[in-house]
Order: sequence, then structure tokens, then C-alpha cells
Amino acid sequence: QVQLVESGGGLVEAGGSLRLSCVASERTFSWYPMAWFRQAPGAEREFVAAINWNGGRIGYADSVKGRFSISRDSSVHTVYLQMNSLKPEDTAVYYCARRESSDWGTEVWEYSSWGQGTQVTVSS
Repeated sequence: QVQLVESGGGLVEAGGSLRLSCVASERTFSWYPMAWFRQAPGAEREFVAAINWNGGRIGYADSVKGRFSISRDSSVHTVYLQMNSLKPEDTAVYYCARRESSDWGTEVWEYSSWGQGTQVTVSS
């Protein structure tokens, strides 16, 4: 079972930036699509962004398009989420996830491996 460890969360003012990282424990990281989800208090976990195995296909939730950017570096088994122009409504615990399939999806149930999450808090 792959281990996924997120880092990079924190407290930032509205308009600021953060970069989240997710390191996978296995070299099989490079075979599979990866995604970021987030969960605000009292809300369902929701899709944020995803990237296929080679970075050739990327997708974003409408709420983060133009502000967030997902990327991956297979040499260090890491997927990143660059978050710019942050808003208070971006406050949530952010999770990375791996889907053992040929392409990414946007539903929580499609992903079998999850990290423990990293808190992002955006103050107004």
C-alpha cells in the first residue's frame, strides 16, 4: 500500500500563495494519475485538481481554475499544488490521492490511496 504524505499547508492572508507537496513512498507513483481534494468543516470532500501519469492531461475544479496549478515530478515521487490568489473560501484540509487506473477522475470513490491531509487557512 502506497504511503502519501502532504506538506506545505499553513495560514495565509487572502491574495497570498502556498505550494502543497505530496510525496509517495513507492516508485510506482509514476504509473498512476494523482489528484488533490479538499474538505472544509461540515462539507463534503471535493475535487480540486488532477494530473495523469505523465502530466499530459490535467483538470481543475471551476472554483480554482486560473489560480491553482498541479504538477508532478516523478524523479522525486512528488505531486505539487501551487495555489495563488487564495480566498477565504479555499480554507480546508487538502488531501492528495492516487487512482490506480489509466486516467484521473473527479469523484472521491475513484481513489484508493489517500494522504493524511494538510490544513490550509486563508484569512480575510
